[in-house]
Amino acid sequence: MIRNLPRSYRRLLYLLLALPVCLVAFGLVYQLGMHFLEGQERTLGESIEFAAETLTTTGYGRDMRWTHPLMVTYVVALQFAGVMLVFLVFPVFLIPFFEERFEARLPRLLPPMADRVLIYRYGAAVTSLLDLLEHEGVQAVVFEEDEATARRLRERGLEVVFGNLREEDPDLTNLVGARGLVLNGEDNYNAAMTLNARYHGYQGKIVAMVRDPNRRPPMIRAGANTAFTPTHVLAAALSARASMKISPRVAGVRHLGQHLEVAELRVHAASPFAGKTIGEAAIREQTGATIIGLWVGGVLSAQPKLESALNVGTILVAIGSHSSIERLGRLATPVSREGAFLVIGDTEIGRKVTEFLRDAGESVRLLAAEAAPGVDIVGDHLDHTVLDAAGIRDMQGIILALDSDSATLFATAVIRNLAPDAMIMAGVRQAENVARIHRAGADFALSMSQVAGQLLSYHLLGQSAVSVEGKIKIVATAPGNFVGRPLLKHWIRDRTGCSVVAVERGESIVVDFDETFEVAPGDIVYLSGTNETIQTYFRMFPQTREMPIPQMETGLTDEAGAAAPRSIELDLKG
Repeated sequence: MIRNLPRSYRRLLYLLLALPVCLVAFGLVYQLGMHFLEGQERTLGESIEFAAETLTTTGYGRDMRWTHPLMVTYVVALQFAGVMLVFLVFPVFLIPFFEERFEARLPRLLPPMADRVLIYRYGAAVTSLLDLLEHEGVQAVVFEEDEATARRLRERGLEVVFGNLREEDPDLTNLVGARGLVLNGEDNYNAAMTLNARYHGYQGKIVAMVRDPNRRPPMIRAGANTAFTPTHVLAAALSARASMKISPRVAGVRHLGQHLEVAELRVHAASPFAGKTIGEAAIREQTGATIIGLWVGGVLSAQPKLESALNVGTILVAIGSHSSIERLGRLATPVSREGAFLVIGDTEIGRKVTEFLRDAGESVRLLAAEAAPGVDIVGDHLDHTVLDAAGIRDMQGIILALDSDSATLFATAVIRNLAPDAMIMAGVRQAENVARIHRAGADFALSMSQVAGQLLSYHLLGQSAVSVEGKIKIVATAPGNFVGRPLLKHWIRDRTGCSVVAVERGESIVVDFDETFEVAPGDIVYLSGTNETIQTYFRMFPQTREMPIPQMETGLTDEAGAAAPRSIELDLKG
């Protein structure tokens, strides 16, 4: 029965039980001391009275002097014990009792969950999901077992239910009708929560995040609809961003492949573009290439404006002829797409990234502090000698997969100082640390919360509410009402957000042209932009969509032998 009481109540009860015992014990010792050492008789009641007066520091009655040294020592010790007891009782016993007595009680019963999402256990993997649900207007309830965390979440305005699966099975009757159940606890408690939810009649979606990937099948058998390992998802996202073999930057650009190139280039500190806007840099006029995207802080802007700043470290996504991209590369800094990858950190994420890249046919070297199976380089990843020996300046990319965000932050700064032009990608534990690691020099930083949030929102909301990939689309259009008129690229970009990147005329592709270039009948105009900006273009110029696009016999086919598509989507993992 006592075990079921709150902790502060148990402490106060133990104090109330201990005080009489202590008073009697101190009183008996005092009675014996007065009899044998002072030669005076005291009753047990008088001795207990003395002990109470001393321990409470209220003063003495009849006994104020003692002659025997042992008796004096005992009295002095009892006086100090009384002072210490006063300072001990209030902060340890009374204050927690009154705080718990008068503070708001945490609810233990699940509220009606119709069209809501229940999240079992708060953590880094669900922080992005909570933001997404709030953005989509979906209410979330967090079932939390740690009281301090539950109160902190409640103070932030989240609806919280407090419980403990270790002591009792929660009543999940109200879960029926919920939009979904997300499990973020330990694997065994996730399974218990799944079984309990199904037992109470819940038939909706259950998405479980498991620590051990081998436990995914048992979790599905327990009743979960989907189970995944967040660390493996993060590793897959990092691998896709790193390797063009896994996720090509220019997937399917075959129809224009002989004439058009897409490249990524970093703005170097010594570049004449540094500190300017796209308009001020006059990139198209100087090089003939068109900027169709900007990577800034790991986020892709698929429709950069003329006033977009080109800061040091910004990565340009450019499209143009081979010669125009070459000219742009001399003015900026081409991002290397050759050589090996260096993965730093023998963690679950690091090992999985290495596995994914090697399976894709990439050359990978794994660096770790200690020798282990699969580790290629042993040494301190902060040691310049070790990094130089690993050939860090010649790597296609460096992927940081360390066990803490603080270690990742410092490693990013060290590597960026040693290799200013290196492509650095970082796996991050806490979403709030992504911006810090970007500022330290990482080109791309992905948090476990981001990738887990994307998967969770996909299963719960039916769509990808947050995306770690930016998409640029290139489409071929008929010229429509542009025939016989100059192709005003800047005007089109300002009005629609689309960029004119090339014009197909007969058997040739024109990529280097200025504002005086006139469109001829039969030309095909190629645009780049997002789905939204391209739709804006079609709404503004409806004839471009209505007129048929003639086919050009190029002999180019895809792997299946079919004609190359006229609509090309660039999956740029971020």
